[in-house]
Amino acid sequence: MNMVNVEGGNQSAPLAFILLDFNTEDLQILLFILFLAVYLVTMAGNILIVILVAFDPHLHTPMYFFLGNLSCLESCYSSAILPRMLVSFLSGDRTISVSACLAQLYLFGVLAGTECYFLAVMSYDRYLAICKPLHYAMLMNGRICILLIVVSWICGSLGISVLIFLVSQLNFCGPNKINHFFCDFTPLVMLSCNDTALAEIIAFTVSFICTLPPLLITLTSYICIINSILRIPSTTGKQKAFSTCSSHLTVVSCFYGSLMIVYVLPDIISLNEVKKLFSVFYTLLTPLLNPLIYSLRNKEVKESVRKGFRKLHRIKLQKRRNKRKL
Repeated sequence: MNMVNVEGGNQSAPLAFILLDFNTEDLQILLFILFLAVYLVTMAGNILIVILVAFDPHLHTPMYFFLGNLSCLESCYSSAILPRMLVSFLSGDRTISVSACLAQLYLFGVLAGTECYFLAVMSYDRYLAICKPLHYAMLMNGRICILLIVVSWICGSLGISVLIFLVSQLNFCGPNKINHFFCDFTPLVMLSCNDTALAEIIAFTVSFICTLPPLLITLTSYICIINSILRIPSTTGKQKAFSTCSSHLTVVSCFYGSLMIVYVLPDIISLNEVKKLFSVFYTLLTPLLNPLIYSLRNKEVKESVRKGFRKLHRIKLQKRRNKRKL
């Protein structure tokens, strides 16, 4: 990737882009405090879920195995974007090197694509649990769970790798300001002075592969789930069945809803700020809301948290008693 001047000559200076973030010079400290709180809560919540799933035997089920992997991914997702934003808000330095920009675009693409497949896998897991309960243990054993996670990571990584290679071959001229708070594909290639048709076709193909098949799997799974729930004669049975997947359905709606608004709406200047706002939902708020939604709506997670706090309390009491004896 090269920065070229108007006459077409290469500049010898290192290439750097300027991320415009939210174009709010007067609110830098306020935004720093706000997003720092978001980042800390996101990391604490998702790491807590990973720890609970890893150490609580009651959560050693396929559903919580997938939830633990999703929380791990969300922690990486937030860490790929928020730390640079926080440094920018605090220091006022909005520049990002070409290598860092490409790395951020790559990480964002891999994690976003993988999350789409994770959500599809989780919806399929709920479909088997509710619609095929007698075959669930056989169809969703440990080996298959690991295989689904590995395939999800592979599907999320392959396409974006090709796209990053194509973007790295582009030349950039004129303004180096990216009208976004992270290195996303569309605002980045808008700065190129090359023909970006091939890169845009590959980007569309990658987006299509990473979003449409998982979305169809998710929608089909939930159509089957809702159909099965409606057949349950008792109201209590319906509520219990729906409660097992309502948390996941909420997360799916938030993620795909904001994703579609950003990438389906046409690329016109008047919608740039709207798209930037909705980008906050799927990049920052969804990782924040995931642990809150699951912990508030899942009895098993809430009970595991209570057990964890009671265990910590007992350990503290034991330490105090040991100190008194000494």
